[in-house]
Amino acid sequence: MSQWVLASGNDGKLAEFSRLLTPLSINVSPQGEFGVSDADETGLSFIENAILKARHAAAATGLPALADDSGLVVDALQGEPGIYSARFSARAGGESGDSANIDHLLAKLDGVPEQDRNAHYYCLLAFVRHASDPTPLIAEGRWDGRVLTKRAGTGGFGYDPVFYLPDQNCTAAEMDSTLKNRLSHRGQAMTAFMPQLQAMLAQ
Repeated sequence: MSQWVLASGNDGKLAEFSRLLTPLSINVSPQGEFGVSDADETGLSFIENAILKARHAAAATGLPALADDSGLVVDALQGEPGIYSARFSARAGGESGDSANIDHLLAKLDGVPEQDRNAHYYCLLAFVRHASDPTPLIAEGRWDGRVLTKRAGTGGFGYDPVFYLPDQNCTAAEMDSTLKNRLSHRGQAMTAFMPQLQAMLAQ
């Protein structure tokens, strides 16, 4: 079985990647198990940061590495919080964490009418065979919705309680987790990634 490193310590991501990769005889372990710290996310885009994280983990472990960079993109805020989604409130001098980020987002959207609150979750997956891999495998996913004026639901994480899906008539925080994993930006990115991976393995 091949060994990969996941450039993340997120248990949910690890479980989902493991479910997809184990049938392909690939074992994926979080970078923390190898004593690898988080990479400095100095890129200005999701793709730059995902590749930075993957190369960092590969360089530290000598293993193939998989990384993702994801976040919420709000049209009325010119794409904010974007690559800074996880530290949106803290960058403005506020508290850190999901709840503070949501509060900051709702404050910035105060007075914006419902029809102008369109947003999407975006995920960029990057896989490198080694730290200097010149041709990383790249896959992306996008999940369209809009931002509510108040929270609904207790599931999920991040901005899920205010991210409303009109076609599902609920927020991401109210959605069944199995359905969410299939429809979400990360689920779409992984769906796009798998054929590329299978083609690489067949070479």
